[in-house]
Amino acid sequence: MTSAAPVEEDRIHEFTTQSGADTIEVGRKLARLLTPPQLLILRGDLGTGKTTLVKGIAQALDAAEADEVTSPTFTLLHEYDGTQDGRPVKLFHLDVYRLEGERQLETLGLDELLTPDALVLVEWGEKFKSIKKKATGEIAITSAGGDVRKITVTLKE
Repeated sequence: MTSAAPVEEDRIHEFTTQSGADTIEVGRKLARLLTPPQLLILRGDLGTGKTTLVKGIAQALDAAEADEVTSPTFTLLHEYDGTQDGRPVKLFHLDVYRLEGERQLETLGLDELLTPDALVLVEWGEKFKSIKKKATGEIAITSAGGDVRKITVTLKE
């Protein structure tokens, strides 16, 4: 009798927020769950709070204050230096919404960002096969009406 290979299981964390401040707080909690190197896709409609969540992550890593974190919609990439458990960590926040194809994506040098000390958060990353292939997880944010958001974090083991 042969045994099947172990099935890779995902760790799933769910949160519900009532405000932008709540979303920042969830970001702070998430920072403790993320271990470099990691590439996560940030999925959600426009205005659901993807950048707001990154504000909390950056703050928890002592990489930036919440008001210093802005959407990289036009610059495509923001980089922050922080620490996690006393070790240096690089936080990269990308927004690939405006990119049209893999060729444009290649100009960002995504592979060079994926260093052993990096947390790479990519808004709209689900648009690209190459990003989905490299992703170690996903953070999905959905509106539940008004300011209420459901945040589902799936981390691959």
